[in-house]
Amino acid sequence: MDISLRIVIPSLLLFVLFIVDLGEGHNSCPELQCGNGPPIRFPFRLKDRQPDQHCGYPGFDLYCSHSNDTVLELPTSVKAFVKNIDYKSQLIEVTDSDNCFPRKILRLNLSSSPFQFKNSLYNFSLFSCKPDTESSYQVPCLNSASTSVLAFTSDDDIDDLPVLSCTKMYTVSSVPYDIWSYSSLELTWSGPKCGHCEGKGKICRFENNSTDLKTECFDPDKDKGRSRKIMTTVSILGSFLLTLVVYALYRVYSYDKTEKENQARIEIFLEDYKALKPTRYSYNDVKRITNQFTEKLGQGAYGTVFKGKFSNEIHVAVKILNSSKGNGEEFINEVGTMGRIHHVNVVRLVGFCADGFRRALVYEFLPNDSLEKFISSVDSNRFLGWEKLQDIALGIAKGIEYLHQGCDQRILHFDIKPHNILLDQNFIPKISDFGLAKLCAKDQSAVSMTTARGTMGYIAPEVFSRNFGSVSYKSDIYSFGILLLEMVGGRKNVDVTVENTSQIYFPEWIYNLLEQKEDLRVYVEDNEDAKIAKNLAIVGLWCIQWHPVDRPSMKVVVQMLEGEGDKLTMPPNPFASTNPTRINVSMPASHLNQELEVILESE
Repeated sequence: MDISLRIVIPSLLLFVLFIVDLGEGHNSCPELQCGNGPPIRFPFRLKDRQPDQHCGYPGFDLYCSHSNDTVLELPTSVKAFVKNIDYKSQLIEVTDSDNCFPRKILRLNLSSSPFQFKNSLYNFSLFSCKPDTESSYQVPCLNSASTSVLAFTSDDDIDDLPVLSCTKMYTVSSVPYDIWSYSSLELTWSGPKCGHCEGKGKICRFENNSTDLKTECFDPDKDKGRSRKIMTTVSILGSFLLTLVVYALYRVYSYDKTEKENQARIEIFLEDYKALKPTRYSYNDVKRITNQFTEKLGQGAYGTVFKGKFSNEIHVAVKILNSSKGNGEEFINEVGTMGRIHHVNVVRLVGFCADGFRRALVYEFLPNDSLEKFISSVDSNRFLGWEKLQDIALGIAKGIEYLHQGCDQRILHFDIKPHNILLDQNFIPKISDFGLAKLCAKDQSAVSMTTARGTMGYIAPEVFSRNFGSVSYKSDIYSFGILLLEMVGGRKNVDVTVENTSQIYFPEWIYNLLEQKEDLRVYVEDNEDAKIAKNLAIVGLWCIQWHPVDRPSMKVVVQMLEGEGDKLTMPPNPFASTNPTRINVSMPASHLNQELEVILESE
């Protein structure tokens, strides 16, 4: 081992142990809870999540059930679900799994438990009576079709009780009166006495280094000052450690011959790997690559996507296709289309599996998921910035232009939408999911289709009806235009979550703002951001012209996105209706509110 590593590794370990000791100290027991249950802190302890015994007082162990309920195990294996804990009053409310504590009353013995019943205790005699016996003494959850069960205290006068046709069952001692009629019980505890801590706004815990279960109150706010001291100490030690790390890295990258050779072999492999055509894998290969389908990335109508890896450096996304969906057309489209193309803005197909009825597609793994996560999220931290959005829009346009013009045959995608735009580690966009794609000759002005294909809200009008024109590569341009407008507005074309399901059509709303020379109502920080947003909106409106002949080619779209925004002119109004257009959430555009006849043609 290099001498620098011999110095740095022990230093790192000591530093980590020191920080852990400072950070955790004696208060290393955070407040936890099971699902939506009550908060759990000292004197209680979640024994399945807090193995450290000093986190809770003896006898105050709780655990989470399979259904995420908080469970307290009382003596003689009586399990109770915890509904509430009042730390100040030292009171815990519990209920039985079937809401019938009387059924377990003979096994319930709190003499060896730290908990006691809160209310006054009585001795009871239980009687089995005829089913039609009516009395306020009934125990409802013990009744059956053949008997009614009554509970009387030892103080009750037997002559006044309706027990002529009853048989005594058994006697129960020292239980509260409400155990027979309520679904929950209130238990209290006398020690440890932590209620006074809670009353002062403090928290109870064991005394530091205590060996006889003594407790103390501590103020969590004082830990903030301690944290500042920790940060100061960490900064000083971190600076020293950083110097050691930089020195170690210099030694490793400068003199470690073995590491250099390994890195060179990896780089050569990665370079050769890029040139490989899609490889055919067996289903056993797919299971090995995905580690038996351990990490699920997502699921769609046609299959489930899992994360896989060939090595620690090469990760892939494996899409397992549903055998029950379709007739294999999506699989044939993906392999036949993506196997012949390679472009920086098109996701790369690494390989495929066709093993009997099992089919899978292996893609390059893109860590930043899809564009949809960044333009339709309510989380402002996900906003990428307008310059990045402009770069992404241009990358998508170049990818579509390549599909339309860069291959021997024109590739029509027919499902351009944010969900099918994946982002790599540098947020470079890559078009994915070619399951609906069609091939046609470059000089072919129209393609025939027997049915509409695509995703509602992104489908061009001519795909629904030939009344608007022929289906062609211009249909992809319409979908791209809708995608651009969603990037500008930060919302989906059809929002099914809104209260009013008859909103004005979103693209028309944007057009009206631009036509009236109003600012787009989007988040911008300066004039440059506003300019980018306006340019993207104008290009998007050009792309969604209702008639395909009025839409620009993707080559022109790229030039518009790359050119000077000031030179862009507003397109004609694509919305012909005189009144504000309204849409139903199930329709993709205002013009489709009318009944359209889909013209069937042969392939």
